[in-house]
Amino acid sequence: MPEKKLKLALPKGSLLEQTLKIFSSAGFEFIFTNRRSYTPAINDPEIECVLLRAQEIPRYVSKGMIDVGIAGDDWIGESEAKVKELASLEYSKKNVKKIKWVLAVSKKSDIKNLSDLEGKTIATELVKTVEKILKQRGVKARVEFSWGATEVKPGRFCDAIVELTETGSSIEANNLRIIETLFESGTKLITNESAYKNPWKREKMEDLAFLLAGSVEGRKNVMLMMHVPQDKLQETLKNLPETHPTIKKITGEPIYDVTLSVKNEEARTLIPKLKKMGCAEIVEFPINTSSK
Repeated sequence: MPEKKLKLALPKGSLLEQTLKIFSSAGFEFIFTNRRSYTPAINDPEIECVLLRAQEIPRYVSKGMIDVGIAGDDWIGESEAKVKELASLEYSKKNVKKIKWVLAVSKKSDIKNLSDLEGKTIATELVKTVEKILKQRGVKARVEFSWGATEVKPGRFCDAIVELTETGSSIEANNLRIIETLFESGTKLITNESAYKNPWKREKMEDLAFLLAGSVEGRKNVMLMMHVPQDKLQETLKNLPETHPTIKKITGEPIYDVTLSVKNEEARTLIPKLKKMGCAEIVEFPINTSSK
């Protein structure tokens, strides 16, 4: 009987570090024999891993050469690959959120909106995607493929670019101005119909999807634990985000132990507010911790 193996593809390059962190929080660890290895070992004997360019993963998954892979909406759409989504993970190379593909021009340019690009040239990696957007918006412009260093091209080699950004810092550093965000792209766990129809692979992939989704969600939130005086309990609960806190009465004391999950960005404003309301021994801790 042949050995059961699930072929997994991870994106090499800028997204890899964050991907490995997400997998680590889900209990998966990778071992690289050297920095140039594209076939790391993983602490699951039923998974065989390979690193590929993010642009290529949807294509190889759709062809059945890879069972399951990590890929972005952007490259799934650009490749026009027929894949099945297992989980929406929505993380990027720096943050647990979607990235933006923006239309940008030189700060010296007179171009103010997409329609101003009629008859002009746009450079981007996502040629097919941008051509579709232009067609939908009724704008005729030339779209050129950019091999990289796209931010340096407006005003020199093209009139505008469509480029991805997380913080906008690279756009600003190259004296560009964002005209509009054309679309957002999130990270997905994808498979193909053939692999999904295999009962063993399907169960393995769905378990993987569940673990990774939990890992990503855990990175978006933190846990808060605090002691709340009995006479402040109702007021405190009214000021908490829409969540379901765990409330336990401390035996023999007019105090309640309250634990809840909140968004990372909410914690920094909520904690001082809770302290002013009389809550004490407030502790913040991550939901996901690596089990090492």
